[in-house]
Amino acid sequence: MSARARTVSVVIPALNEEANLRAAVASTRAALAGRVESYEILLVNDGSVDGTRAIMDSLARDDDRIRVFHHDTSWNLGGVYRQAIAEARLNYLFMTPGDNENPTAAMTAPLDALGQADIVLPYPTNLDERPLPRRVGSRGYTALANLLFDISLPYFNGTVIHRLDLLRSIEIRTNSFAYQTEALAKLVRRGATWVGVPVKIDVTKRKSAALRFRNLRAIGAALVGTWFEERVLRR
Repeated sequence: MSARARTVSVVIPALNEEANLRAAVASTRAALAGRVESYEILLVNDGSVDGTRAIMDSLARDDDRIRVFHHDTSWNLGGVYRQAIAEARLNYLFMTPGDNENPTAAMTAPLDALGQADIVLPYPTNLDERPLPRRVGSRGYTALANLLFDISLPYFNGTVIHRLDLLRSIEIRTNSFAYQTEALAKLVRRGATWVGVPVKIDVTKRKSAALRFRNLRAIGAALVGTWFEERVLRR
């Protein structure tokens, strides 16, 4: 694999995260400092009704590496990620949440592994600290995705670092929480290499929005659609 510049685009989506957004940006900056040649941060206000918009605009005024995108209504995480793929300008892309669930320490190891493979795949080592429904759901989802797509990955929902050119070589169709599963399944099945990196995340006590019925239905539809595309149409 030829060497490529360690330049990174980071997308940080936020929905009503005025209490956490500045800390999320600070954690991201600290992780990037000294580990990459250059970076940009794409802040996406995904339909917030609190002070998130004003905070993002303020951060962008103070740092020309920050670009801001405002949505009047939520595009959901998959929609934000697809937008970032289209808007990013550097060699690698990853998304980290605006709630600051990923501390600096959770991003440093994946960034240190940049260039070891096409995909840097962080996986949490402290899932047992999460509430029981999230633990069961996370492990069950990982097992199901591996079975559906005949692959063997340790995690599908982390802060994955991708080569931007590879992301642009596939089509991510879903706007749901399953966006990363779709990306990973398509790229790994097409021969993209990956390296796993163990990390420890900060465990939020908030209920995961992914467990809402509407989102579960969208995730299910995305998995079925991706399975059909990968296991039937591409056979």
